Formats: sequence, structure tokens, C-alpha cells
Amino acid sequence: MTQSEVLVRITMFLTLVSASVVSLALIGQATGFGPFFTVFALVLLGIVVVIGSLTTIRLYNGAMEDLAHVLAMNRLRAAYVELDPGIEKYFLNSTHDDETGMGVTYNHLGGNDRSQVLGSSMIFITAVNAALLGVFVAIATFALGAPTWAIYVAATLAALAYLGVAVRHGYGRYSRVWTTFVPLSPTPS
Repeated sequence: MTQSEVLVRITMFLTLVSASVVSLALIGQATGFGPFFTVFALVLLGIVVVIGSLTTIRLYNGAMEDLAHVLAMNRLRAAYVELDPGIEKYFLNSTHDDETGMGVTYNHLGGNDRSQVLGSSMIFITAVNAALLGVFVAIATFALGAPTWAIYVAATLAALAYLGVAVRHGYGRYSRVWTTFVPLSPTPS
């Protein structure tokens, strides 16, 4: 249910982004990209960035729920192995409920942890939000009469800062799990 709800949330957000871009194009043509367009663009993009940030928070929460389910399933497999040690050879995923066991379950065919993270919906939506914030800042600095180079610098710094803060927040939440979580069946040394 969590994955379904998260995918619906992502779809709604990306639909909003698409509709916003179309709205900006239509308003821009109707107003000749004048001052009204700038105000409209800033308000609309501001709303989209806020909704995108809320979507990202839900993705972080969903990822934590997914992690809890993976650890719980690893615990269940460990319990099955306690009851019948011969069954372990039939499991593709880990029977250990620690960080190493979690990594095996997420990458049971030898995948790469980094590719799992970089290819995740969480990073994708975070990148979309960072780009939207960059555009918002570009329009704002343009409206303030900044030179072209300053617009590029401000937009790039805003996008990179958003991306950095979001990734740091997500990694911090993930890291805190391992400081408090006590595994019942840790991976042997």
C-alpha cells in the first residue's frame, strides 16, 4: 500500500509540474512575458516547489517504511531458518536483520548500493525539485535586474543547495536507524 500511495503521489506531482509548464507557456504568450508573467511564474513555481518538497518528504517516509518491512522480512526468514536450517538454501534474500543483511535483500543478485539510491524515485523527485527551485531563483533574480551571470550563479547555487540539503537529510534519517536499531539476527563477522 505504501508503494502504491507513493507512486500516486509522484504521478500527481509530475502532472502538476507538467500542467504548470503548460500554464507558464500560455500565460507567457498571452502577456508577452511581461511583469504579470514574472509574478505568475514566481507564485506558481513557488507552489510547485512546496508541493514537490512535501512529496519528497513522503518519499523519505515511504523509504523508511520500506526499510522496516525489509528488516521485518529478514527477521521472518531468520525465524524460518531457526525452525528448519535446511530451508536457508532456498532463500534468495537475506536472513539477517542488520545493515549488511538489508543490503543483500535490496541487492540480492549482486547489484550496487549506489545504483539503488541514484536510481530511486526519491533522488529523481529531489532532482526535479532542485531544478524547479533553480528556475524559481533564476526568474526572481532576473526580476530584480541581476546581470545574466548572476542569474546563472544564483540558480545553480540554489539547485545544488536544495539537492545537498535533501540528500543530507535523507542520508541522516537512514544513518540514525543504525544507531538505535538492534538486530536480532546480525550478519556473522
